[in-house]
Amino acid sequence: MSGIYLHIPFCKKICYYCDFYKTAALDSVEKTVINIAKELELRKNYLNNSVIETIYFGGGTPSVLNINQLKYLLSTIKSNFIISDLVEITLEANPEDLTYDYLHLLKSVGINRLSIGVQSFCDSDLKFMNRRHSAQEAIDSVHLAQNIGYQNISIDIIYGMSFSTTEQFIENIKKALTLDIQHISAYHLSIEERTTFNLFYKKGKLKQIEDEISNEQFYLLRKILLENEFQHYEISNFCKNGFISKHNSNYWKQVSYLGVGPSAHSYNLTSRQWNTANLVRYNKALDNNTLNFEKEDLNPNDKFNDYVITALRTSWGIRFDYLKSTFPDYLVQHFLDKMEKLIQLKQLKIENNSVVVTPEAIFLTDTICGEFIYA
Repeated sequence: MSGIYLHIPFCKKICYYCDFYKTAALDSVEKTVINIAKELELRKNYLNNSVIETIYFGGGTPSVLNINQLKYLLSTIKSNFIISDLVEITLEANPEDLTYDYLHLLKSVGINRLSIGVQSFCDSDLKFMNRRHSAQEAIDSVHLAQNIGYQNISIDIIYGMSFSTTEQFIENIKKALTLDIQHISAYHLSIEERTTFNLFYKKGKLKQIEDEISNEQFYLLRKILLENEFQHYEISNFCKNGFISKHNSNYWKQVSYLGVGPSAHSYNLTSRQWNTANLVRYNKALDNNTLNFEKEDLNPNDKFNDYVITALRTSWGIRFDYLKSTFPDYLVQHFLDKMEKLIQLKQLKIENNSVVVTPEAIFLTDTICGEFIYA
């Protein structure tokens, strides 16, 4: 099984916090869609005829695409790849784009999972982040999708905002729970280099939140969601039973995937490659039936490091059977040696023949992963 990721880099308005590759050059949408379809055709053998289990439209704001553009991309995939009968097809969307007519059309072309960028149910937060929608529009978009028949809806929520309060964040969680959604992705606000928020930070208009407050908000989020029948299956992701994000889980399970579109990454179990993060260069190359990308061949150490830093983010953790059947003995022993110390520190535990991060140490996951890196 494999997955396909399509990076749609277009946004009608640039959010102040976003560091993903994006552009407001909406006059290039049609040309780029045609070239993404061309890239799909050029790279149809990348996954070696593996069955496609997931298709994910990310961005950017994929909901800027009209239904004909989405239909064209999906038909190109179906013409060039083997698609599972149970394929999960996700579209990231902004609430203001999800009108009744658009949602109905999305369902008609096979989009069966929505990831809605809510971020906050507080209008002052949304305004400060330069979001286009209001809190009520976010609520309305979820209700509209449910009325049309969507039963697999995820929303994004941001915590760790210095311009908001813990009390308001708790209200955001409670509001999300009233919507009867199946999945929540919660991301800590980061002040990234190439963002407007970084300019605000340098000018003293925005502060970094204290670590203690961030930790408190995260553990409150986790506590409330667990009490309401959500599973915490990856650091930033929570779901109701049976509604894990199959596509994102493939990244953490070392499953191969093809990424198309500017800045998209691909992994075929032996190498990683990534497209240029420049729309002009991306389109120029494909206009000439070529690709503009970089590539890295992976040795056993690279694969081991990748596995550790992804699997330890999840509730299933590092599987002993996979570790021993996949990596050389010296890497297995390296892992076991490091593991013992972290178990004694109660940062790791053994569960179901796997090694997982303890709930108390979740905020230390990056540091824990660093202990295992084999240089």
